[in-house]
Amino acid sequence: MIFRTRLDLPLDRDGSVRFLPWIVALMVYLASLALAGTLVVRDGVARWDRGLSGTLTVELPAASAGNRDDGAIEQALKVLRTTPGVVRADAFDAQRTAELLEPWLGNDIDAADLPLPRLIDVHVEPSAGVDLAALGQRLAAAVPGAKLDDHRRWLDRVLRTAVAIEVVAGLVVALVGVAAVLAVIFATRTGLAVHHGIVEVLHLIGARDGYIARQFERHALRLGLKGGIAGLLLASLTLVGFAAAAAQVGAIDDAMRVLPALGAPAIEWALLLLLPVAAGLVAMLTARITVLRALKRLP
Repeated sequence: MIFRTRLDLPLDRDGSVRFLPWIVALMVYLASLALAGTLVVRDGVARWDRGLSGTLTVELPAASAGNRDDGAIEQALKVLRTTPGVVRADAFDAQRTAELLEPWLGNDIDAADLPLPRLIDVHVEPSAGVDLAALGQRLAAAVPGAKLDDHRRWLDRVLRTAVAIEVVAGLVVALVGVAAVLAVIFATRTGLAVHHGIVEVLHLIGARDGYIARQFERHALRLGLKGGIAGLLLASLTLVGFAAAAAQVGAIDDAMRVLPALGAPAIEWALLLLLPVAAGLVAMLTARITVLRALKRLP
C-alpha cells in the first residue's frame, strides 16, 4: 500500500512537511471548484444550443389600440408556412404572452391591454438549409416592421462568456498547479536540509541517487494523495451544498431560479476523481527532480 510504504529515511518523523498535505488539499479544492464550474457552464451552453437549434422567433409590431387583429399575424403565418423547411409556425396567444411576462409583471396583467409586439414561434428542419436572410426580407415585405430572430446573436454572446469562464478556470488550475509545485519543492528542500547528514553518508558509501530520490518521491506521493483526497472530499461537499441550494431556490419559485443546475455527463464529473492522483504524481515527480538536482551538487 502506498500509504504504508516503509521508508529507509526517517521522513515520516520530519515535522517540516506536515503542512504539505494541507496545501495540496487547498490546491485540489480550488482546482475542483474551477473545473466543476467549467463543466456546469459548458453543459448549460450545450443545452441552450440544443434547445434553440432549429427554432426561430418572428416579432411583429404591436397592433394599434383600435385594431387588435389587423391581419399581420395571418400574413406572416402564410409566408412562414409556405416556406420550404419550415416544420411549424404558431402565433403566441394573449395567454401565452402573459405567462412569459408573469415572472416580471405578476399574474394580474392582461396582455391584450399592453402594446406588446406579437410573437410567432417557428420550427425549421436544421438540415433543410433555410435561407434566413431571404425569409426575413419576405416577412418584412408582407408585414412592415417584422423581424426574424434565430437567437444566434444571443447564443454567441453566451458562448463568448462561456469561453471566458473556461479561460479563467484554466488559469486558476494552472496557478494552483504552480503553487503546488513550489510547495513541494520547498518541502523537499527542507527535508534534504534536515536529513543532510544521512543523505550525505548514503551518498558517500555508494548509494545511488535514484535510491535516495525514491525515498523522497514516495513520501511526497503519499502526502500528495492524502491532501488530494481531502481536498476532493471538501470540494464534493461544497458542490453538494451548492446543488441543494439551487434545488431549494428552484422549488420556491421557478422564476427565481438564478443558480444553475449541476448538470453534466457523469463521465465528465468522473474526471474530478483524477485530481488527487494528479496531485500525487505532481508531488512525486517534483520531489524526485528536486532531490536529483540537489544530489548532483554533492561531491
